[in-house]
Amino acid sequence: MDDNARPHRARRVQRVLERGQIVRLPWPANSPDMNPIENIWDTIARAVRNRIDPPTTLNELAAAVNEEWNNLPQESINQIIGMQGVLTHC
Repeated sequence: MDDNARPHRARRVQRVLERGQIVRLPWPANSPDMNPIENIWDTIARAVRNRIDPPTTLNELAAAVNEEWNNLPQESINQIIGMQGVLTHC
């Protein structure tokens, strides 16, 4: 199963899957991501982008990501994971 992302739909990938007789499961385009970590990374990325003083170097970016990760409330993580459970049961 993939999420219809362009890299997953490349001709080279298609050929490998066909040779391996791997059947894709139907997956609607633009469907919600079923991997909670992707949504958590998105939350962190938004927080870093919305900083008053955004990072301008790689070291500052690493520090900002670490700080936002450490400041992410457990409740937010629980909501994202709980949301996934709802999505997988649709």
